[in-house]
Amino acid sequence: MVNPQWLRSFATLAEVGNFTRTAERLGLTQAAVSQHLRHLEEQLGPLLIRRPRRVELTPAGLALLDYCAELERANRRLQLRLAEADAEQGELSLISPGSIGLALYPLLLGLQQANPGLRIRHRFAPDGEVLEAVLQNRYELGLVTLKPDDPRLHARHFAEEPLELVVPAEAEVVDWDDLARLGFIDHPDGQAMAGRLLSRRFPGSPGVRHLPRHGFSNQVGLLLEPVARGLGFTVLPRYARQAFGRQDAIRVLEGDPPVVDTLWLIHRAEWPLSARARRAVEHLVARLGTDR
Repeated sequence: MVNPQWLRSFATLAEVGNFTRTAERLGLTQAAVSQHLRHLEEQLGPLLIRRPRRVELTPAGLALLDYCAELERANRRLQLRLAEADAEQGELSLISPGSIGLALYPLLLGLQQANPGLRIRHRFAPDGEVLEAVLQNRYELGLVTLKPDDPRLHARHFAEEPLELVVPAEAEVVDWDDLARLGFIDHPDGQAMAGRLLSRRFPGSPGVRHLPRHGFSNQVGLLLEPVARGLGFTVLPRYARQAFGRQDAIRVLEGDPPVVDTLWLIHRAEWPLSARARRAVEHLVARLGTDR
């Protein structure tokens, strides 16, 4: 068996690309890191090439890095299994789209405050990354907007989230020309979301691609700031709008027909959820229902 400390030094070196920073992160001397690498290369052959600014992994080095990742995943699975019966202890991991994440994260922190033995690990990610992370056991729970048909995943209805057309509070918007004058504040899902909503609200319109784009942000928590400043309008999910701190500076332009996304909670189907995950799901569903 390969020495775990050597592997930790190698994995960190592969991540940061520098012996000095590796030693600083691990609390070791640079000589110790070099020694660990030398021991590994004596067993496995050349693992990296030293470049002026960064190290480059050899094929053997890439294989060893994959091995380190497999060990880390195995260790996480072991820790989950050892603690799965305890609803008040251990790590609770959830990966979700940004909009619903803005609503869920404060609720998760409240659960952690009530149960200090819990550790919350939450990540914002699009559907594809959520699916991959749950399938690879990096996160126990995930939320997606499209129900997966993978038999390795269990999916259940979690919540519904309408898309909203959000304009500056003082803006007068009656027709498509008013939107064109305001301009569109775009985001990674903006074209798709706006296309779905605006094509129903304004049938026969030229389409969102013909609107002037007055801004872009990939941070859903910041997306409404330019709208609040009168710089344009946007289309985004309701939970993202509700999380914005300056509600008096924006306005939701109501209309029919509504466009509603279903959020699906997913986890691995081959084994049951941990007790803490089941408790967290109950907590979140109950709080989302009362906070609407």
